[in-house]
Amino acid sequence: MTRLIDLSDPHHLPALKPEYAHRRPAEGLGEMTPPPRILLLYGSLRARSYSRLVVEEAARLLIHFGCEVRIFNPFDLPLPDQVAGDDHPAVAELRALSLWSEGQVWCSPERHGQITGIMKTQIDHLPLAMKGMRPTQGRTLAVMQVCAGSQSFNSVNTLRVLGRWMRMFTIPNQSSVAKAYEEFDEAGRMKPSSYYDRIVDVCEELVRFTVLLRPHAEQLVDRYSERVEQDHPVDTPVEKAGIARS
Repeated sequence: MTRLIDLSDPHHLPALKPEYAHRRPAEGLGEMTPPPRILLLYGSLRARSYSRLVVEEAARLLIHFGCEVRIFNPFDLPLPDQVAGDDHPAVAELRALSLWSEGQVWCSPERHGQITGIMKTQIDHLPLAMKGMRPTQGRTLAVMQVCAGSQSFNSVNTLRVLGRWMRMFTIPNQSSVAKAYEEFDEAGRMKPSSYYDRIVDVCEELVRFTVLLRPHAEQLVDRYSERVEQDHPVDTPVEKAGIARS
């Protein structure tokens, strides 16, 4: 059983003005082969979840820009520590997807002025370190939110704090969709608007930063404190030359 969402009409972008959109926004910044791998998470289990619909629009744009995307459905994700040892297939799949990814998109509704419990549960299931691997460290991150009323930035601000805590590179741009219930048609597709245009901006920027950082991600998160903890000395120029230390 997989918890990946099958994206309907993945190449249909009715709200996009293609003459203004770069097909390869990261051209000149690095290699697009293999395609950048982007995991998208959303924060609501409603049948008509606007955070999911925003994530699906973002996923279509990322495909258009040359990425490989996967959207995780958290419908049966347990609470942290609810299952002994986190031994649950949904937890295992989420962690595997995070390890697979090079970049991520997090989109949460704002509920009582903050991100939802569903959104926080997904992030809480991603450990900083797991069997010598780091599911989030060094990945790029784009943050978005949907609002039931007027535009707010509480959720994206919290997601930025969480992204920093998870040692991710959160891109400068972000998206906050006000009165999200007015921004989608009956088929669940986003209407043309300045909110949609901002999502395009965010997706373009995420691709650029992911491609720009991908050759350097390991070096950028290399830490002295961890080398000390793991007893992993660096190779000095003298050692590389094969000269014994006195």
